[in-house]
Amino acid sequence: MRKIILLGYMGCGKSTIAKKLSKDSGIAFIDLDEYIEKKANLSINTIFEKHGEIYFRKLEHQLFVELLHSPEEIIIGLGGGTPCYANNHTLLIGEGVVSIYLKASIDTLYDRLSSNKSKRPLIANKSDVEMKEFIAMHLFERSFYYNQANYKVVVDNKTIDQVVLDVMCVLA
Repeated sequence: MRKIILLGYMGCGKSTIAKKLSKDSGIAFIDLDEYIEKKANLSINTIFEKHGEIYFRKLEHQLFVELLHSPEEIIIGLGGGTPCYANNHTLLIGEGVVSIYLKASIDTLYDRLSSNKSKRPLIANKSDVEMKEFIAMHLFERSFYYNQANYKVVVDNKTIDQVVLDVMCVLA
């Protein structure tokens, strides 16, 4: 069965779009980070604190593969870094996989992330200038991996409904 994978930088709308897409299409949505927390019975932050990033990335890869091999059609929302580690970007293509990069500009990401940056450990303590530089650097570093997706949907200046419609067109 088909796996629909949404990927992109934090703040691009992966979870929001996936939930609406799931509701509109009737296809179940699984957020990979939430799936990891449930399986490990620990929060992502606790996994990082107790076991370190390498352990987390191995677990993330293992559970991503598990979801890809599940028998049902599902929408999988990846963490922002997932495609960049453990050769996960090679899993974005293949039979039964439709991967969609929700592409947002630096300004869009900055605007979205600055309103709730306290909930994002990577940017919580950054000034506005530092945050914009951090986003730009990360996007540059990750663009190769994000661009491995089958499709790109630009989210700048679009409503949730418009982005979901764009994604539905890709899936049709």
